[in-house]
Amino acid sequence: MRIAFVGKGGSGKTTLSALFARHLADSGAPVVAIDGDINQHLGSALGLDERDLVTTPPLGAHLADIKEYLRGDNPLITSSRTMVKTTPPGRGSRLLRLLGPDPVHARHAREVAGVHLMVTGTFEEEDLGVACYHSKLGAVELYLNHLVDGAGEYVVVDMTAGADSFASGLFTRFDLTFLVAEPTRKGVSVYRQYREHAAEFGVPIAVVGNKVTGEEDIAFLREHVGDDLLVCLTHSDWVRAREQGRDTGSLEPDNHHALGRLRAAVDARTKDWNAFQQQAVDFHLRNAAAWADKATGQNLATQIDPEFVPGPAALRYAETFGSAPAPA
Repeated sequence: MRIAFVGKGGSGKTTLSALFARHLADSGAPVVAIDGDINQHLGSALGLDERDLVTTPPLGAHLADIKEYLRGDNPLITSSRTMVKTTPPGRGSRLLRLLGPDPVHARHAREVAGVHLMVTGTFEEEDLGVACYHSKLGAVELYLNHLVDGAGEYVVVDMTAGADSFASGLFTRFDLTFLVAEPTRKGVSVYRQYREHAAEFGVPIAVVGNKVTGEEDIAFLREHVGDDLLVCLTHSDWVRAREQGRDTGSLEPDNHHALGRLRAAVDARTKDWNAFQQQAVDFHLRNAAAWADKATGQNLATQIDPEFVPGPAALRYAETFGSAPAPA
């Protein structure tokens, strides 16, 4: 299952992304956590030393290599140059198993506290004025488009702050999106924007109240987000101690229980591979018409393979023969 954490800056989404990823990993589940925020703090929240963070190869810096690998023998993609972030897999593409024996995971996934961390990379000085951060997030979108995750496997993505998450089709790549909201007017403002966009594209969301201090805070969140409020977490002295470099004790029982409710909500989702592929196709056509055709000099609608059947069967074929079944 793929899970996104979104919310306004400072809401605690990075902290909750890390807590949830570690909660899953502590149960023995395979977990990939991806830092998709322009402020790259997920590694630190997981407990990775800053010196180790700078040596973790970022996905965004190796986008060309990732494209070249994923396109495989797909005859509809003539080169990695014409493969854009929304290009969906087709027959001949290479598909990924979570933490499988492929160069994407081998190069970019770094184990920390039982979680396998991947990072998009920071926004560098040379990017200023000539690129946007979503160009780096393209690697994450391609990764999720080509990933066939199985039961009991999890990908947790810490997304960019605010409604900026909707600047690409990446927001449709998840089985469930947790919107982290503080019990303040600013805290719920992002919810209103996100709810409208999510409803338009059929993206399931649940609100996670954070930094809640009492019943009044819960009542405030319920008033503004209604039944979308799934669970609330309180201030955590344990988290604050970890942020100060003191790793002692354990997470409070009520917050630990809240993480369990998040997992239950995720596990209750049913994955629809055909709908997932159709959303990828729809956004690819949008991007092709908006900018990608002009940027590549090609009609990228021709990259869509209408005969491709996504999901576990395609993965099994790819693992047997090296790529998804190619067109006859």
